Amino acid sequence: MTTTPLLNALPADGRERLLQLSHEVSFPAGTRIFEEHGLADRFWIIRTGSVNLDIQVSSGGRTVVDMLGHGDLVGWSWVVPPYTWRMGAEAFTPVRAYEFDATAVRALCEADPVLGLAVTRRVLDVVARRLQATRLRLVDMYGPGASTMPAPS
Repeated sequence: MTTTPLLNALPADGRERLLQLSHEVSFPAGTRIFEEHGLADRFWIIRTGSVNLDIQVSSGGRTVVDMLGHGDLVGWSWVVPPYTWRMGAEAFTPVRAYEFDATAVRALCEADPVLGLAVTRRVLDVVARRLQATRLRLVDMYGPGASTMPAPS
């Protein structure tokens, strides 16, 4: 099984045990992978293709907040109770990915605290990078020199 940068960052024995809890899946372009506020009972690591992360907006539609590709983790909400998705995800192109059962991975991490810490650190790194990217996009949109500012609520 080919690994990804995220998996390569884990200890080899832990990576192999984690991969044993996965299976390969495919999503055609346009497939909703999960919905915001739904049960976060699995997660994916993209092998090929791209996935849009989106949020629901007040108009009832969705707006894309990030695009993920090869090696990226799709879904981190499975780590944090109450295990509900903080946003939605849709295959932008055809996607091949490793799918992991979140309950089984949490149990493995509980049973092996060293692996659990390594997985948690990798997921936290993903969350931190995405938060920083979002912050930079907001500064571009609304910071000094931006063409429009949102109206106060």
